This record gives sequence, C-alpha cells and structure tokens, in this order.
Amino acid sequence: MMRFNHLTIIILCLILSSCGSNSGNKKRYFSIETNAKKGNISNNETLKLSLENKKNINIDSVSYTLNGTKITASTLLKDFKLGKQTIEGTVYFDGEKQSITSPLTILNSELPKVYKYKIVNEYPHDITSYTQGLEFFNDTLYESTGQYKESKLRKVDYKTGEVIKNINLANEYFGEGLTILNNKVYQLTWQKGTGFVYNVDTFEKLSSFKYGNSKEGWGLCNNDTTLYKSDGSEKIWLLNPETLEEESFIQVYTNKGKIVGINEMEWINGKIYANRYQKDGVAIINPVNGAIEAVIDFSPLKKLVTQHDGLDVLNGIAYNPKTNTIFVTGKRWDKLFEVEIIE
Repeated sequence: MMRFNHLTIIILCLILSSCGSNSGNKKRYFSIETNAKKGNISNNETLKLSLENKKNINIDSVSYTLNGTKITASTLLKDFKLGKQTIEGTVYFDGEKQSITSPLTILNSELPKVYKYKIVNEYPHDITSYTQGLEFFNDTLYESTGQYKESKLRKVDYKTGEVIKNINLANEYFGEGLTILNNKVYQLTWQKGTGFVYNVDTFEKLSSFKYGNSKEGWGLCNNDTTLYKSDGSEKIWLLNPETLEEESFIQVYTNKGKIVGINEMEWINGKIYANRYQKDGVAIINPVNGAIEAVIDFSPLKKLVTQHDGLDVLNGIAYNPKTNTIFVTGKRWDKLFEVEIIE
C-alpha cells in the first residue's frame, strides 16, 4: 500500500511539473504593449495595443477586452470607467489559445472645477450629533449619527432642530450613511459589515443586509433605481435596492489619480456630491465613470459654529427638492447651513 502511495505521489508531481512547465513557456510567448505612460492614460486619448511576439510564432488571430468589454487595437477611452482596469488579450496560434493580461489606469482628462457657495440660511443642529448621513424626504430631514453607544437614526424638523422621531442603535454598532428609497430608510454601520432597512414613517426595522466586497459602510445615496455605497476607499458600489447585492462599482479619479476617503454622499441633479473624510469640502462626481468634475471648499463654515473640544469635520450633505438648495453640517456642529452653489 505504501508503494502505491509513493507511486501515485510521483506521478502527480510529474503531471503538475509538466503542466507548470507548459504554462510557464506559454507565458513567455506573448505580451501586450500599450501607449500608456507608466500604465496611465487619459480618457480623452485613444488606447493603442500591439502584441509582442517573443518567439515569432505564427499567429492566427488576436482579440482584446478591457474589463470584459471587447475592444480593438485602437480604442477611444471616453466611454470607459476611470481607474484601474485590466486589458486581456486572447491569442490563437497553432491550434492553441493563450490569454495574457496587462494593467491599465484610466485618468480623467480634465482638472476638477472649483465652485463657490453662498449661505442662504442657518438653522439649529444638535451639537451632540456625530453626523454621518443626511437626507431629505417630504421636506423632512433624516439623519444618521455615529460613535459607539451614541449612534442614532433621526427624523428632524430642520427649521427648528426639533427631533420628531429617534431610535438608538445597539451599542455594538457605529452608525454611518443613510438614504431613502421606496419609503424605506437604508442605514449603514461602519465595521460590522451590516446595514439596516426601516419603514420611513415608523422606523420599524424591516430587515438587515450584509456587505459584499465592500468591507466597510461609509456613505449612501440613490438615483431612484440604484443605491450608491462608499466604503472609505476610492470605490463607490452600485447596489440593487431589492437584493442589496453589489452589482458593480466606479472608482473616483481625477486627472492625477485616485481619491480615497469617499464618505457621506447625496444624489443631486444627476451627480454624486460627496464629503471626503477629514476634509471640509465636497467633491462632485460623475456617477457613470467616477470622474471628479468639481470641488467645493466649505472649510470657512467650520469657523461659524460653536468652537468646542468635540468639534469635528464637515460631514452631512442633503438636497431639498422643495427649496432646490443644499444643506450641509458637520460632526458635533450646532448649525445646519442652507447654501446655493455658484459655478
């Protein structure tokens, strides 16, 4: 019996060695050459591909894909998402097929614009609220707050600051972003990999859901059909509102590179307005390709609120369709600002 086992192991080793050797030889046959400088290329450029044939093998045909989308050897990139992508080439030769890959990073071709703002109104805000998510529904403000043992979901009269309805999260949860769709409130928690769904009127908890590839919960918004979820990285995940599965993602990039720390988000007139963690500003993001099209510096607002030891950064952005204005606040700020954006 021992002899059989030794023989079996030797045969398996020979087979594995043979497979590894053939695979290794094939990897040295071809490689993809591009016109991307150090792997980076702008989305207003044409990607040009060529095949390096290291062994001068007779090639029958070559096909290429960019993140699963079929492309040619000369492809304009304007309709592709930004960020890290993978070019895959399939080479057919001598009755065989070999797949090869090459990394590519697509940058935005334009600098972000810089917008200004004008304060329209100031309203009271609970100075103890560590604001994480903010959104209007039927002219009423909904707010999600963070910190362990302090996290809440609230319905607020934004003009007076009066809390209309409040529920506290269990002590083990750190509340994060929220959004409202189809009369349901979707609320994230930070590092527990869990989100909650509530009835928008009663705050009755309807269900909970687990995250997929996004490891943490940061911000949420929606465009009436899809939920957009940030996780603190450069990625924004697109979730099916019925199954809450992550179906795809965009990567937030400028003309220079990726932008991480995407936090609280709001869908406004076809764009995603997003706070960046530890930054007192807002980025305006193209939801199709991930480009930061503009930025707004709200840092002067922090000086207009009561200064205290617990005061933290700007966080919380909401659009009120009734007034057609934007509302912003921060973590433990005692004011909510209504602003107009000046392009």
